[in-house]
Amino acid sequence: MSLYTEFRKLKRTCFFPAFAAGGVLSAAFPVLNMAVRSELFTAINAPAIQILMENNWEMMVMLNLLLLITGACILYHIEYAENGIQKMQALPLREASLFFGKAALLVPAFALMAVIEAASLIFCGARWFNESAGTLISDAAASLGFAFLLTLPALILSLMISSLCQNMWTMLGIGVLCVFTASMLPADSFLASLFPYAMPFQILPGMETEQITRYCIAAAAETAVLGSAELIILKTRRLFA
Repeated sequence: MSLYTEFRKLKRTCFFPAFAAGGVLSAAFPVLNMAVRSELFTAINAPAIQILMENNWEMMVMLNLLLLITGACILYHIEYAENGIQKMQALPLREASLFFGKAALLVPAFALMAVIEAASLIFCGARWFNESAGTLISDAAASLGFAFLLTLPALILSLMISSLCQNMWTMLGIGVLCVFTASMLPADSFLASLFPYAMPFQILPGMETEQITRYCIAAAAETAVLGSAELIILKTRRLFA
């Protein structure tokens, strides 16, 4: 299953425009927050990106995750519609290539959101804080790159659940429940924060180097484990289909 074929399937779904709009909506939150309460935030003695992320990231990441879940629902709904995936299972095609093809579309869609959000943080830092453009760009790129890495397990898990749920609303309900569960987990517990939907809530600024390394390793390991688990699930389902 080629990436071009997967892209053509999304032609009428407004998939990428929806992620762009979601990125704009998420990026608007720190701008509006600073416009209303700039005096409160500029009085804090800390780097601009750290102040902005500590006071805006929780809401931004919730929007990111909800859109990510919706995107995963759309990607597999077009396969389950009119029993398309059942017909595909009768063909000599690898379902794994279908799964990873969809992941290859979801990753750049989420990356687009991250770029828009980074631009928003840089704008806020330049507009309301006295920091150089170079510092703002490097800090925003590092912070959003870290957030992108920590979101990959949630991305793969969302696609995995979508591949198992023929009803799109089932996956959507599970995803929303997972996001709100993650938002209520204790923030000071490292083990609790390893839940795939909880890791994206971590922010890079102010975090110790050792902890950054642990989260990066955990995110990479979870992504690999979830991807491997999906391969096992697909092979098992094909045997009993």
